[in-house]
Amino acid sequence: MNLNLIAKIGPKTEKLLNKINIYTVEDLLSYYPYRYNIIKFVNIDEALDNTISYVLATVLSDIKVAYIKRNFNRLSFIAANNNQTFTVTIFNRAFLKKNLTLNREIVLIGKYNKLKNTFVANDIKFSYEKERIEAVYHLTEGLKNSTIESFVASALQLDYNIADYVPDIYNNKYKLLSKNEAIKLIHQPKSITDIKRSELKLIYEELFLYMFKINYLKEINKKAQGIKKEFAMNLVEDFLNDLSFRLTTDQETTIKEILKDMQSDIRMNRLVLGDVGSGKTVVAVTAIFANYLSGYQSAFMAPTEILAKQHYETLQNYLANYDLKIGLLTGSLTKKNKEKLYAQINAGEIDVVIGTHALLNEGAAFASLGLVITDEQHRFGVNQRSLLQNKGLNKDADVLYLSATPIPRTYALTIYGDLDLSQIKTKPNTRKEIITKVVLEKNIREVLLAMLEELKKNHQIFVVSPLIEQNDELDLNSVNILKEKLDRAFNNKVPIGILHGKLKQKEKDELMLEFQTGKIKILISTTVIEVGIDIPKASLMVIFNAERFGLATLHQLRGRVGRSDIQSYCYLVTNDDNNERLKVMASSNDGFYISEKDFELRGGGDLFGVKQSGDMTFKIADLKRDYKILLQAKIDSENYLAKSLFKGNSLYEKELEKINFLD
Repeated sequence: MNLNLIAKIGPKTEKLLNKINIYTVEDLLSYYPYRYNIIKFVNIDEALDNTISYVLATVLSDIKVAYIKRNFNRLSFIAANNNQTFTVTIFNRAFLKKNLTLNREIVLIGKYNKLKNTFVANDIKFSYEKERIEAVYHLTEGLKNSTIESFVASALQLDYNIADYVPDIYNNKYKLLSKNEAIKLIHQPKSITDIKRSELKLIYEELFLYMFKINYLKEINKKAQGIKKEFAMNLVEDFLNDLSFRLTTDQETTIKEILKDMQSDIRMNRLVLGDVGSGKTVVAVTAIFANYLSGYQSAFMAPTEILAKQHYETLQNYLANYDLKIGLLTGSLTKKNKEKLYAQINAGEIDVVIGTHALLNEGAAFASLGLVITDEQHRFGVNQRSLLQNKGLNKDADVLYLSATPIPRTYALTIYGDLDLSQIKTKPNTRKEIITKVVLEKNIREVLLAMLEELKKNHQIFVVSPLIEQNDELDLNSVNILKEKLDRAFNNKVPIGILHGKLKQKEKDELMLEFQTGKIKILISTTVIEVGIDIPKASLMVIFNAERFGLATLHQLRGRVGRSDIQSYCYLVTNDDNNERLKVMASSNDGFYISEKDFELRGGGDLFGVKQSGDMTFKIADLKRDYKILLQAKIDSENYLAKSLFKGNSLYEKELEKINFLD
């Protein structure tokens, strides 16, 4: 159903909705709230400290606006509620001044501080609201929450019918709501029970469908014919013995598992989970070498162009003594050079092609592709994995996924159940442990002195902030504010760069290249540098507002330093002096231990701090929070598949057609 069926959605508003992936009425109704406000008015003397309260108040004074700096203002006035006066402050709302007239009754939404008798408002409204449960949606600039609410309310009046993917057998077994009922209640709940019942239905539906796909792919993979590779094992052993370091036990075990897969006539479909710095690359290179000895080509895909270039250089170093021809296929190649490389790949003159995931869609036709390796597997959903295994390159090619996201084995076996699993926990002993310290922001001088010491040694520094722009309500450090502070601290004498997700990929790559070559000494960034290139001289990671990050995200960020034999440090800057997650970080460098603690300590959020893509982006389910539901969905979907109960269900037959089309 088209969005223009809803009143007040014109072309301009439709474009805004498109920005948050709402293109149809069905998309709008499936755009679930991420939290709720319980709108219940309280008197000011009943308001709890540090809790969002709704207070009816009267304006008692003139309005004062202070412009503190560019794009930052503070509006304040005296208000009264229940015969008690107090000061109201709200940031960056100077435009409200003309509406805040003397004796006007308003609704204040925010937090009251009894000790200071001040109310810091998040919002001020000029019309009374009924006591209700307000759904809160993720927004984009130009869209208000109330606008989404009104559009959803209009959509709910239409004759909509959104497909229900939960089979009747399980709807009945668990007494779940119908899909249409769940949609209505998730947006317009009358009680907490309504929220819980609608969430249960929609979460179970998402996880059941996901696990059905996983289990179906698992069945396909058991029978998938591959290329039985024949290679001289002694030559592989000679290659490993010639390395300048000893393999760890986990690396040796993983290599044996991979080589055994390659010698089988069933296609390899293996995920290697390895902690940051655990040595996954040499495992991948060994697989490439064995594949080369068998007479086949390899494709190695990386998430970014700059990381692809790093892998290219690494492979050249590892394979310098062997007659392997390595090609680098990136977007920055000229058309002429690209076509030349395509011709070489097609003629079998290139043994290994390294590039981004665009390799899947590029015109590269391999003469004899036998192995596909993809770095940072967590970026792939189920459908992407199916595409990679089948349509993308070569149905018979072995597939090896690498991920630097260490997660508990039992968890990995569930969400990546279609893949065989190898784990590399032990790290090479050539690198020094990163020393991690938790520092309160009021003691920032300690951090600045540590930064100065590393700069004197000609080392480089990462600085991480959770935000791009200043958000005064959250009181977090943004990359722009941090740059201003560090420029002042170092008298504008240290080259500092800023990297964040809003930059174009080309701009990111150029910045990282400047950092890699030492032109930039301090790189201030958001979490986009979680997975990035090696900067051997980077010896210090400073993470501001560290309490805002999940454990695994902190661990991935910390892993950007300590990439050489230089002693490296990580400073976790916080205002929270008793944070359990930060204590875990300071006590351990073991990513698998940290992921277990992350599972225990952190309620919600993305999978161990790593955003999924494709059909691993759930609208309402959270793989960690909803783990018990996930396990039940796994059992139910296995039963549904094993007994062929899906036959006759048009929705599931279409899902299988999609997967089989990729095959």
